[in-house]
Amino acid sequence: MIYILLLIISAVMILMYMFIEAHLNIVRKHEFSFSTNQLEKPIRIFFISDIHRRKVHSSIIKKMINNVDYVIIGGDLLEKGVPLKRIEQNIENLSRLGKVYFVWGNNDIEIEKKDLMTIFTKWNVVVLKNSAVILNHSQTEWALIGVDDLNTGKVDIDRAFEGTNQTGFKLLVSHNPRIMKLLKRDLGVSLVLSGHTHGGQIRIFGYGPYEAGKTHKVKGMTQLISNGYGTTALPLRLNAKPETHYILIK
Repeated sequence: MIYILLLIISAVMILMYMFIEAHLNIVRKHEFSFSTNQLEKPIRIFFISDIHRRKVHSSIIKKMINNVDYVIIGGDLLEKGVPLKRIEQNIENLSRLGKVYFVWGNNDIEIEKKDLMTIFTKWNVVVLKNSAVILNHSQTEWALIGVDDLNTGKVDIDRAFEGTNQTGFKLLVSHNPRIMKLLKRDLGVSLVLSGHTHGGQIRIFGYGPYEAGKTHKVKGMTQLISNGYGTTALPLRLNAKPETHYILIK
């Protein structure tokens, strides 16, 4: 009987630990330098992906406010059942940091698109769906490119890169990290931001359904894959801590 009790207590403690880990508020700092970037001042980006059901914590907003030029949401802002009020609160808080740009994730289509677009219009969120914007920073132009989700949308690389030929630094955002298979060196992309995998969310002895988040190089391009901020299915994590990212492009 005592062994059963000990097992129950151990299981409860592990679940509590996993719940606490899933609700951490981590901001990881990254500094990148690229030969295509001739900026006098660094580009300061706050990148967050896979928010799902979470509320962006006030501690993150307080830490990042006045330190960010652009906010990028890398998809899965939500999932089915998330109240519109919570979605709008997250957008409102992220908008306090800087101009918000959004790419679609596989879960973002689980609510009425018109409801989401109403929120985006209210807070001037720019949706990048196989499209690019040319931004001016320190009197230098650079391209922010976003593609549709690989699983639930239709990726059109040619359309996404229209009008970007004359820009030096190019940053591409794709919710699904497998986008690298479709990108060629001659597109001139320096940095790719992705999420989707949650770092496996629950990793046991180093193993999980997906790789842990990482920064690596593919075909001469740097890709940052985020563990993401929220969770799916269960609000639990193990050895795959949630994260957001403060990125300096120097």
